[in-house]
Amino acid sequence: MLNYRIKNYFKISFVLLFFFSISSYAQEGRRPNAKKNIPMNAKAGDYIDVNVAPYPETNFTPTQLVTDVLVGSSAGCGTPNISNVSISPNQPVTDNNRFWGYFNKSTSSFPFNEGIVLTTGFAREAGNSAITNVLGGSTGTGSDADLVAAIGTTQTLFDAVVLEFDFVPSSSLMKFNYIFASEEYTGGFPCLNYDDAFALLLKPNTAGSTYTNLAVLPGGAGPVSATNIVPQNPLFSCGPINGQYFGSLPPNQINYFGRTIPLTAEATVIPGQSYHIKMVLADARDGGYDSAVFLEAGSFDIGISIVDGAGNPVPEILNICDNTPQVLQAQVATSPGMTFQWFKDGVAIPGATNIQYTATTPGVYTVKVTVPGGNCPGEAKVTIIGGTTPVAQNATLKLCTTPSVATFDLNLAKPSISTTPGAIFKFYLTQADAVAQNNTFITTPEIYNGSDGQVLYVLVSNGAFCSKIVTLTLQKEATPIAVLTSSKLKICAGESATLTASGGVTYQWEGFSGTGAVRTVSPTQTTTYTVFAIGAQGCKSLQPVSIVVEVVPAITSNLSGGFICVGDRITLDAGSGPNYTYSWSNGETTQAISVGLPGTYTVTISNGVCIKIFSTQVLLAVIPEVINVDYSESGTMVITASNPSNGQLEYSIDNGVTWQSSNVFSGVPKNIIVPIRVRVKNTSCVGSLEYFTFIMKNVITPNGDNVNDMIDFRGISDLKDFQAVVSDRYGRAVFKAEKIRPFWDGYFQGKKLPTASYWYQVTFEDPASKKLTVKTGWILLKNFE
Repeated sequence: MLNYRIKNYFKISFVLLFFFSISSYAQEGRRPNAKKNIPMNAKAGDYIDVNVAPYPETNFTPTQLVTDVLVGSSAGCGTPNISNVSISPNQPVTDNNRFWGYFNKSTSSFPFNEGIVLTTGFAREAGNSAITNVLGGSTGTGSDADLVAAIGTTQTLFDAVVLEFDFVPSSSLMKFNYIFASEEYTGGFPCLNYDDAFALLLKPNTAGSTYTNLAVLPGGAGPVSATNIVPQNPLFSCGPINGQYFGSLPPNQINYFGRTIPLTAEATVIPGQSYHIKMVLADARDGGYDSAVFLEAGSFDIGISIVDGAGNPVPEILNICDNTPQVLQAQVATSPGMTFQWFKDGVAIPGATNIQYTATTPGVYTVKVTVPGGNCPGEAKVTIIGGTTPVAQNATLKLCTTPSVATFDLNLAKPSISTTPGAIFKFYLTQADAVAQNNTFITTPEIYNGSDGQVLYVLVSNGAFCSKIVTLTLQKEATPIAVLTSSKLKICAGESATLTASGGVTYQWEGFSGTGAVRTVSPTQTTTYTVFAIGAQGCKSLQPVSIVVEVVPAITSNLSGGFICVGDRITLDAGSGPNYTYSWSNGETTQAISVGLPGTYTVTISNGVCIKIFSTQVLLAVIPEVINVDYSESGTMVITASNPSNGQLEYSIDNGVTWQSSNVFSGVPKNIIVPIRVRVKNTSCVGSLEYFTFIMKNVITPNGDNVNDMIDFRGISDLKDFQAVVSDRYGRAVFKAEKIRPFWDGYFQGKKLPTASYWYQVTFEDPASKKLTVKTGWILLKNFE
C-alpha cells in the first residue's frame, strides 16, 4: 500500500513538473500525461475485456491459466506436462486489483483472441474501457535478480511481476506468441532510456543451468523493449528503431500508449527433459508508467509437431496435388526407448513405426510418440487434402492487329494452354506474382494491350489449390495489306508478264505453289491473279489483292499476193481487226494497197499491244498456152495448158466470158469451133486457142434433106498436114479432101457411090499438142435411088 501511495505521489509530482524542460526527464521523477490520446469516438466495445464476467477463465487460478489457457490442448495430452506454477505477487483471483489475469478480445480488433496478461499495474485497467490517466497500482515487489542478470540493466527496477512453471516437452521445439505493451510510448520517453524491463527466461531443471532470454528480436536485433522498438513518429526523435516490429499507437484496443506486433518466443529443447520458464516484467527508474505482456492462448507449444523432410513446419491442413508423395516427420529429438506409430484416418498404419512416414494419398495422418517417463504419448496430426493439377503446357498467342483490333484477347489462348474441364486461368506479368498467386493478375484479359514477344505467366488451377504455371508468349504484328503489280496488264498471245507482290514477307497465291513474291505468267486467255500477303508472324492480309492480265487477241491477216501481167495492178489487203494500224514496206499506212510491180511486200500490223509482220509476193505472170485438148464423143473436153508462172489457172470455152478453175468441160457440142481461153487467175495473161471438136460421122444419107447429107472436113481442113481419104472395101480411094472440096457427099467422079461401108483416114496436126493426129474408122453410106 505504501508503494501504491508513493506511485500516485509521483504521478502528482509529474503533473507539477510538466512545464519543466525536457532535461528534467533524466531525473527519477517525471510527470505522467494527464490524459491519454484516445479518439473521441472510442467506446467500450473497442477495448479488450480483462478479468470480467461472463468469462469462466476470469476465475482461473494461475495453474489453470497456464495449463488450460496458455497451453490448452497443444501438448497433445489430457493433462499437460506442466507443474509448479507460481505467480508473484501471489494475489487471489478474487482480488479485483491483481496484476495478472485473463483477457478476451471481445468485439475489438486486438490481434489475439484470448490469453494471459501480466502487468506492472492493475490488470483490469489494461482494457475494458478508456482510462484517461496513466494506469494505477503498484505491486510493491521491487526488482528481480534473474531479470537484472538476464538483461544486464543498471537501472533501478520496480513492481516486478513474475509467472513461472516447470514443463516437460514432448518435442524438440518450445514456443509461444506474445505482445509487449507499455505506457512509455509517450513524451519521447523511449528516447530517454525509460526502459521497463521484460524477459522470457528459460533453463533446464539441472544443476548449474542458467537462464536464456527468449524475448529477443529476430536476427540478433536485441531485446524486446520500448527503447529498442521505436516507430517512425514526430513524437520520437530517435526513431525508427526496429520499427517493423511496432504495432500501433492509440487506438490500439488496450490502455497503453503503444504495443508491438505479435512476436514469437521459441527455443530448442530436449523431449522428456524438465525445464523451468520464468516470465518477468518490471518498471525501470520509476513505477509511474506501467508495461504489460499479453500471452496468446494455446500458443505455448511443448508437444509433438509434424515437419516435412526438410524440417519445415507442416500446416494442420496440407493440400497435396496429384498424390505427390509427402514426407511427414515427427519433430522430436530421439532418445533411447522412444517409439513412433503413424495412423491414417485413425487406423494404425502397419509397419509405420519410424520417425518419418511418406504419405501418398489424402487422409488424416497422426503420429503418436511415446517418450520414456512422459505422462502420455505425444501426438501430432495433419490433414492431407488431395487435388488434381490441370494438364497445361506453354502456348503462343498471335494477334494480327487491324485499325479496329489492337489488343489481345488472352481468353483465346486457353484451349491451347489446357483442355482440362473446369480449369481456371489467371494471367500474370511476372513469374514471381504467379508463384505468389497474388491479386496482381490481369483483370481484363479480353482487352490486354501486350507487345510482340512478351511472355506472360499463366496460373492454371483446378479452382482449389492445385495449379501449374506455364508461359504464354505473345506474338503481335500489323495485319499486312497486299499489293500486286504486273509488268504488263495486256499481253499478246504467247507472251509473258511478271507479277510482283508486296506488303508481306511471304505470299499465298491462288493457283500457285510456293510463297515467293514474284511470278511469271503466260496466260492464253484473259486471267485474274490473286494473292494474300503473309507477315513475319504469319498474319494474313484480311483481303487478297487481284490483278487482271488481259490477253489481247492475236493479230491475224489473210494477206496474199498473186500474179500480175505487165501493166496489171493487184490489191494487197492486210485485213482488219480491233485497233489495227498498218505500216507497209512501200510506206503506205492503209489496210489495202494497190501495186503494179512484182516483188515482196511487207506490212507491220499493231493493235497497240501486239505487233506482227506479214509478207507476201507479187509475181510477174507468163501467158499460159494450151498444149493439149482431149475431146471425146460424149462431149467432154479436157484442156491442158502450160503454166510457167506456176500460178492458179482459169479456163474458158466461151471466149473468156465465163471462167472456171477446172480444166474439164462437159456437154461441148461436136464439130464446132471452140474458142478456148486459159489465164493466170486475176491477171490479164490469157492464152487462147480456136479448137474444132471434130468427130467423124459413121453414117451419111446424101438424099438432099440436109440431114447427114455429107461429111464436112472444113473445121479441120485448115490444120497443118491435113489429109482426109475415104476408100472402099477394096482399098480404092473414092474421096480425097481438097481445099476447094473439103467435104464428101457420097459421090465419086460425079457419080453416087453404092450403099456400102467405106473406110476413112483423117490426118492433121493437133493445134494444141502440135502432134500429128490420125483418125481412122468406117462409114456407112446409104444412097437412095
